[in-house]
Amino acid sequence: MRAKTVTSWVVLMTTVLISLGGCALQEDLVLLNDQVLALEQKAGADRASLRSEVKRYHEDQLKSDQASRSRHAELHALINDLRDEMRQLRGGLEKGQYDGRKRIEEQARLEVGWKSLEKSLQNNLDRIVRVEQYLGMEPSEKLVALDTDRDQGKRGKLEDQETPEGLYARAKQLFDKGEYENARELFRAFLKQYPKSKKADNAQFWLGEIYYREKWYEKAILEYQKVIENYPKGNKTPSALLKQGLAFLNLDDKANARLILKELIRKFPDCNEANVAKNKLKTLK
Repeated sequence: MRAKTVTSWVVLMTTVLISLGGCALQEDLVLLNDQVLALEQKAGADRASLRSEVKRYHEDQLKSDQASRSRHAELHALINDLRDEMRQLRGGLEKGQYDGRKRIEEQARLEVGWKSLEKSLQNNLDRIVRVEQYLGMEPSEKLVALDTDRDQGKRGKLEDQETPEGLYARAKQLFDKGEYENARELFRAFLKQYPKSKKADNAQFWLGEIYYREKWYEKAILEYQKVIENYPKGNKTPSALLKQGLAFLNLDDKANARLILKELIRKFPDCNEANVAKNKLKTLK
């Protein structure tokens, strides 16, 4: 466009010169032609520069579009990754909530089970106490924890120094807890240190009970016999006779069992143990 403008301008100048001078000097025409060529070259260079700039703009725009598309793809991938993580977290949260509810329900069931077990144990303990009271036996005491901080060396010294009541109570607590070996040692220590105590016949009877519960019936019979011989007027004699008869039954010695139970009824006809013996003899006929 600029070239056309320059050419038109040259033509116009030439026309003016011709009209003014009639003819132009040759030098002026050459100079004018050179100027026209220079202008055309400059216009060509400008067009080439403009094309180069336009091309570079298009290339830069293309690169920018490619970078934008790449960033968009990366953002899209990142968003998808975040969505996956959120789904996993949501799934983990739901599983944790489900597991938490299950644990709470299981804990509740366990608590109910423990309460039921405690109630059952308490009922059984109450029944044992009633049976013991019916038989005239010493009621079982509540289990009391022993002082575990004292070492074994100190325990022996304390046993020598404590009162008969304290030593007997500790032995009975061990018996009620089922720690028969330790209870046996303490009952024997009690009988050795306090043979004339009012609790001596009880201690001897519990020694027989320990062997009976361990199903060592022969030894139990011997320990019960000591109660019968050494404490004939004690409160444990009827119980010793009854348990001695039951021990013979456990050994399948029905003849001796009958003799012992009949002796119990003859000597102590009005006691509860005698009623138990009568019922047991009916089953042996």
